[in-house]
Amino acid sequence: MNNTKPPANCRACQVERVAWSEPRVDFCYSCLPGGPFAAPACTACGSDRYFNNGLCDACHPRGPLHIETCLGCLAWGASRRYRSLCWTCRWWKTHYLQADCRSCRRHTFINESRVCRLCWEHAHHRREPGRALDVIGANQDGQQLFFANSQSSRQTSRRRVPYPNKHRAPRLSNVAAGQRFVAVDWEQLALFEHTIAPKVRRTRAVGIDTPLVRFCDSAIRDHATVHGWSRKHTNDVRRTLRLVSVDQHTPDAKINASDILKVPSQHSNVSAVSTIDLLTAVGLLNDDRTSVEQRCFVAQTTGLPATMRSDLQVWFDIMTNGSTITPRRHPRDPATTILHIRAFAPILRIWASQGHDTLASIERNDIVAVLPDNGPRRHTIEQGLRSLFRILKGRKLVFVDPIRTLPATDTNTTIPLPLDAGAVRNALNSSRPATALCAALVAFHGLTVGELCNLQLTDIRDRQLHLDGRVIPLAKPVIPRLSAWLDHRTAKWPATINPHLLVSVKTGPRLTPVSRGFPQGRQGLAIQALREDRILDEVRASGGDVRRICELFGISVETAIRYTTTLDHTNDDETPLPTDD
Repeated sequence: MNNTKPPANCRACQVERVAWSEPRVDFCYSCLPGGPFAAPACTACGSDRYFNNGLCDACHPRGPLHIETCLGCLAWGASRRYRSLCWTCRWWKTHYLQADCRSCRRHTFINESRVCRLCWEHAHHRREPGRALDVIGANQDGQQLFFANSQSSRQTSRRRVPYPNKHRAPRLSNVAAGQRFVAVDWEQLALFEHTIAPKVRRTRAVGIDTPLVRFCDSAIRDHATVHGWSRKHTNDVRRTLRLVSVDQHTPDAKINASDILKVPSQHSNVSAVSTIDLLTAVGLLNDDRTSVEQRCFVAQTTGLPATMRSDLQVWFDIMTNGSTITPRRHPRDPATTILHIRAFAPILRIWASQGHDTLASIERNDIVAVLPDNGPRRHTIEQGLRSLFRILKGRKLVFVDPIRTLPATDTNTTIPLPLDAGAVRNALNSSRPATALCAALVAFHGLTVGELCNLQLTDIRDRQLHLDGRVIPLAKPVIPRLSAWLDHRTAKWPATINPHLLVSVKTGPRLTPVSRGFPQGRQGLAIQALREDRILDEVRASGGDVRRICELFGISVETAIRYTTTLDHTNDDETPLPTDD
């Protein structure tokens, strides 16, 4: 590497380099007094890319295209445009630490085996077929240098002796117990809050080396082997962990989940969810995340009187966690809690603006005055207020339940309509294997979206669907679509251990089910509409047998009657459900 001083920028334009450094000229050819003048050709190669001192940007020792030795692996062919590093060493710089190589003793970037890239590449080049990699032995008699950015063209030797089957990595709980890493039980409080610039954080993350990071690096490799992570996904998790470790006030303490979730908004090529899964498995996660319903509750109740917020907090705790004291109550689904909060929050603000600072002062007339005239919004608000005052009355926080005597508002009922046969056929013949399989399962067996998402591989065996204690023979059109999806699943996620039938890019490296929007995909046909079409088809086939409809699709009697009432309005000439020819 040449250590000559780089030429200065032009004093006038501050863009181009000065024409000459010796003798000194402070302007480029375009800004020379009396100019502009055309720059001459390079005196060495004749190129028109003039740089400085009569040379072009490739011939000048400090030119951006000047070819020299790579600083990492000593390969010939690196340029100053990329900071005198070849492409592979640039990757090593962003993923590995800088320390002394245990083979050649050079101070450079080393991998998990504590060797530099030159020793690593030379060991692979000298490796005998069927033998284990011996880095120290391969480099003891010297090293063979190579050209930069050309390692991918080298042919790997065939194995003389086949390797035995790879030993499956143990679970992370066993890995953690074997390495005996225990997080500290104390916490270093921050004197003041400070924000680290993303560029500075990335620079510090490259050189961070703590016992926690070293332990997690080993755990990441084992976790990646078990869950079938790709190399990029593994590197994203490693990068996320290093970035979070930079902000830790307490070294070797558990990492906060909230700090991990902030990383994707500031950095790219990271994976927050997989990092949380990893730290949870090894017991190094401090789960301080706020639930969705908690965030919704805080956002909707901010600004209300203190007494009213206290009553609402009692209701929220019982809805979320249930109650073991009389009156006992099971915890409700988070979606139900969020629906009630968003429904009655505007009503509470109106009462607060009218001077009510507690819910105990609310009467029946106050509720009637703020309710809409009719419609589904009135029904939703009534359901939320009934839940609120019923719990407060049971905890003796209000004297009477003001909405108890108010008649309930019925929702507007709709008439289920059959789908167009062409739309169903397009969904069944979709080029996306997951969409075609989901459409077939719903069209022929009437599965719900939740059942599709939670369906596991073991639920389908011997051409039968085992669902909630029922054994359902698979329809003939479902079997080829199931085979196509399983082939696609195996080809795209060959090493995944996700037990669910449907997997996506996000759930392939994990054990969680897909989202509710995955079965529908980008098709315009909704899964619920397809299920309703299947129920209507069964109503026509059974002549409106309510009991058969309830048992087959797992719906209530009221819901089944909603479908059977359409029997008199259906057209006998409707196109039947499309099947495979």
